[in-house]
Amino acid sequence: MSNADEQAGPAAVGSLGHRVPDLGALELLLAVARLGSLGGAAREMGITQPAASSRVRSMERQLGVALVDRSPRGSRLTDAGALVTDWARRIVEAAEAFDAGAQALRVRRDSRLRVAASMTIAEYLLPGWLLALRAQRPDTAVSLHAGNSTVVAERLLSDEADLGFVEGLSVPAGLDSAVIAHDRLIVVTAPGHVWARRRRSLAAEELASTPLILREKGSGTRQVLDAALGGLARPLIELSSTTAVKAAVVSGAGPAVLSELAVGEELAMRRLVRVPVAGVALARDLRAVWPTGHRPTGPARDLLSLTRG
Repeated sequence: MSNADEQAGPAAVGSLGHRVPDLGALELLLAVARLGSLGGAAREMGITQPAASSRVRSMERQLGVALVDRSPRGSRLTDAGALVTDWARRIVEAAEAFDAGAQALRVRRDSRLRVAASMTIAEYLLPGWLLALRAQRPDTAVSLHAGNSTVVAERLLSDEADLGFVEGLSVPAGLDSAVIAHDRLIVVTAPGHVWARRRRSLAAEELASTPLILREKGSGTRQVLDAALGGLARPLIELSSTTAVKAAVVSGAGPAVLSELAVGEELAMRRLVRVPVAGVALARDLRAVWPTGHRPTGPARDLLSLTRG
């Protein structure tokens, strides 16, 4: 290759979009060839005849050759126009194949949604959101993996989930987030526990020094509680789900700190008693999370929108 060719090559590739007509212009030329009328081609393309004439003239200037002979009896392709039309047909067919392939990719993406969520969100918020999503996207198959906040982050970062939900203090490394709800942790006991009969609020120091029924390490609930109290006593029992913690508390095994979202029914039925606490804030944000730089699309984007509604 000569030096001149080497210099011209990159410029030629870079300027291809300026030298080749766009797909709309090529489709118009194909319609003129098929119908033998610029007016008919304009109607088929949904544009006015002056707009069609202008587009053809622009294409002729761009290519440097006459493409269409216009007369009162209709429009006829020139020899150059017939040759360009053959090329245009191949380009349009390739573009249609490209579009069909892209549509297939979108359909494949939209056919499934993999969600990972920490326990409280998975048990008490996601069922309603997923029912609403099903009404919007009945053909999307949804799988839900429930685990603690650490597990949610791991699944997102290993491409085993499309969207996650966590309830910890901070956003795990490598993830972007949006706050989608707020929650509050409360101390609960069985009605027969000594704390259920106390007249004064529980002091934060006493709560911190008391063995509690706790979620496992890595759970958002435990992270928030540990940070708020500055440390916890050795767990009375350590369990891996909110439902299991509730059952243990109801049975009289001991007190626990749980999401207010999770214990509404038990409090209303007096199966659990709320114990006021003084001097400690146990509010937390619930977040949707996804890998940094990869904003949710398709069903994941729609689910994220529903959580904010």
